[in-house]
Amino acid sequence: MIPVNVLAVRYLASATPTLCKALGAPESAPCLGLITTDCDDATYIALDEATKAAEVQVCFGNSFYAGAANASTPNAGEVLGILCASTPGAVRSGMEAALGALERIGFEQAGEVPYLAHTVSSCGSFLAKEAGVEEGSALAYLIAPPLESMYAMDAALKAADVKLCKLYEPPSPTNFGGGLLTGTRSACAAACDAFAEAVAEVARNSK
Repeated sequence: MIPVNVLAVRYLASATPTLCKALGAPESAPCLGLITTDCDDATYIALDEATKAAEVQVCFGNSFYAGAANASTPNAGEVLGILCASTPGAVRSGMEAALGALERIGFEQAGEVPYLAHTVSSCGSFLAKEAGVEEGSALAYLIAPPLESMYAMDAALKAADVKLCKLYEPPSPTNFGGGLLTGTRSACAAACDAFAEAVAEVARNSK
């Protein structure tokens, strides 16, 4: 697994109402936790884990253009994620859950091709909204470079009884592609395996 580097974490115990409104945080949740890392997709999964571990919401999550290798400043990385909650303690608990998840989640590599094929056994509020499914649903979170992502997505959809919830058409802000699939946990795991094998196939012989 390619480790995720957490670049910066900061907390706002009581952010200004104007900022909270602009970021999408409700008035009842003025306590914010901000995180930047060098891997956007792993961070989104980790932020979703935070919503299951504490009374927090993800009020903001955006990827930066071109990817971490082209980050504009040392702490920019590839993504900014922001949690919000009604108390500072809840935000810190959520962030701790996210940081713990980032120690377990990351891209794999087939040759020189990085990819993510991660089964989310039970999604929280953040990924449920992103995928348009109920909280607690299983998801296959699949990401790879442009050609590999679309080729492998087809393999994933054919490998198991899964439904395409969200397609990330390439190029994404970080020049990758992929999507979110849903089904049973075992079906999502099978889709992840098929996606990984298809990416590896391209890595072994691209023509």
